[in-house]
Amino acid sequence: MLKRRSSDSLTRLALVLATLISLVVSGLASSAVAVSPEYQVKAVFLFNFAQFVEWPPQSFENAAAPFVIGVLGTDPFGAALEGAVRGETVEGRTFVIERYRSVTEIRHCQILFISRSEAAHMEDIRAVLAGHSILTVSDIEDSSQRGVMIRFIAESNRIRLRINADAAKAAGLSISSKLLRPAELVTS
Repeated sequence: MLKRRSSDSLTRLALVLATLISLVVSGLASSAVAVSPEYQVKAVFLFNFAQFVEWPPQSFENAAAPFVIGVLGTDPFGAALEGAVRGETVEGRTFVIERYRSVTEIRHCQILFISRSEAAHMEDIRAVLAGHSILTVSDIEDSSQRGVMIRFIAESNRIRLRINADAAKAAGLSISSKLLRPAELVTS
């Protein structure tokens, strides 16, 4: 009888431990995929930029190539970026999301979000991207003055845009007045 009780106690203890472990693991998993509302909004902005910017034809590998939105550095979007473009097209092109650890990994990309983790590498990124028709977007402080074309600014629970139209023009991109009008314009 004593052996049966200790066996039952061990079984219950194992069950309790397994339950606790699964709760902790599921809590960690859900917190890992949780994306702040700010980055959910920014993900939608990135999708919308595809509709308000014109790229030269040579920006795409071929006529059937997808529209690529890339994230350079630590990804703050999680699945929000995929969710923003799921099922969408622009000028008949489907969307693909790519993530890059280094700017040298970029092959074909139309919009590149430069994460805050890359702030120390801005000059190198700018040098590598020179001559490419890639719309650069970031929320790094003063990035628009450092050659990034669109900077997100979070103020009073709103996202504002600071646009460096000169940098976009130098890359062969044409930004619609519908996007420029509400934005603050800056130069490098």
